[in-house]
Amino acid sequence: MLLDAAREAAAEAVGCRPDELIFTSSGTRAVHTGIAGALAGRRRAGRHLIVSAVEHSSVLHSAEPLEAAGGTVTQIPVDRTGRVDPAAYGDALRADTALACLQSANHEVGTEQPVAEVAEVCRAAGVPLLVDAAQSLGWGPVEGDWSLLTASAHKWGGPAGVGLLVVRKGVRFVPQGPVDERESGRAAGFENIPAIVAAAASLRAVRAEAAEEALRLRELTERIRVRVQRAVPDVEVVGDPVRRLPGVVTFSCLYVDGEVLLHELDREGFSVSSGSSCTSSTLTPSHVLRAMGVLSEGNVRLSLPVGVAEEDVERFLEVLPGTVAAVREKLGAPVASEVAREEDVLVVDSLGKRCPIPVIELAKVIGDVPVGGLVRVLSDDEAARLDIPAWCEMRSQEYVGEEPADEGTAYLVRRVS
Repeated sequence: MLLDAAREAAAEAVGCRPDELIFTSSGTRAVHTGIAGALAGRRRAGRHLIVSAVEHSSVLHSAEPLEAAGGTVTQIPVDRTGRVDPAAYGDALRADTALACLQSANHEVGTEQPVAEVAEVCRAAGVPLLVDAAQSLGWGPVEGDWSLLTASAHKWGGPAGVGLLVVRKGVRFVPQGPVDERESGRAAGFENIPAIVAAAASLRAVRAEAAEEALRLRELTERIRVRVQRAVPDVEVVGDPVRRLPGVVTFSCLYVDGEVLLHELDREGFSVSSGSSCTSSTLTPSHVLRAMGVLSEGNVRLSLPVGVAEEDVERFLEVLPGTVAAVREKLGAPVASEVAREEDVLVVDSLGKRCPIPVIELAKVIGDVPVGGLVRVLSDDEAARLDIPAWCEMRSQEYVGEEPADEGTAYLVRRVS
């Protein structure tokens, strides 16, 4: 009875029938189960999958077994705000397309996607659309004629370890792996009844206050977006400025190490995240920021929780400029011996140096070349492939391209002004 009541409450919030919704052990499991089952159900149609370039890693990882088995995957690009063009989905649809996927809103930058428009394009072609609604479901139902939907309870403040998978009636779906009689044979194992009840109750609770709280958080996020750009030099606020989630703000600071900045903000009592490539565990830039073509260095992601105090936002805005300035000072400037001339090209040797040092050194010497002159930056940091073009975009300089070097890669920048 408790499980049935929770299912009905969750289905009401999603906007589907109770018998279309099952509970899984996580949002990631819901994605994996949904994509695998939908692909298997449409095996006769083909083995082509469409995803956006900024999907959650759980979606991208779900595409890997398909490719390994000989299927094909098309990634839809996004613009600089992180938003897809619905027409691009139409162009990517083929006779053998089995499934298309699109998130409702991005987890790193908050940009909302045109799900309804993409769903219409897919529906006209007879292709089901799976929507990852993890980030947005707490704020409201996902509009459009989608076919499958996934979500995770902890994203709306519920307990971890509960996911939702909705498969609309009429969608061909074949569960993969061993099945049992639970959850329509789509999620094996005994249901975590207490967590499921808590997930449904929390979803209903946050939805009751969502409209009012969304207005308040949007005002606070807009305040942050405006004030950060005014108070901190050389900063880029990323994501769609209007069509975005309440409470999510992401910006990148030139000449700043993202991890160092996070540690310094933590000292001030602020727990924030980073999509920066400058982490202790990996040198690979965020795939979302890379797809958007924006700066990855010094990246900060703020997720304002429901009920956040306005005073905390104001204190963050007071602390941030000085913290960024202190981190930049610690990083210092390039030493003269690392700059040389190669014919009419100024060469900056940043080999062995991690982001954001290559960009810092580029910025320090760009004024030493005449307008129209070139700077050749040598770097073996993977992040430079994203950050140097992004710096050129921000500073109105021309990014010429990259070329092989004896060590690492050479990035050519032409001074425009």
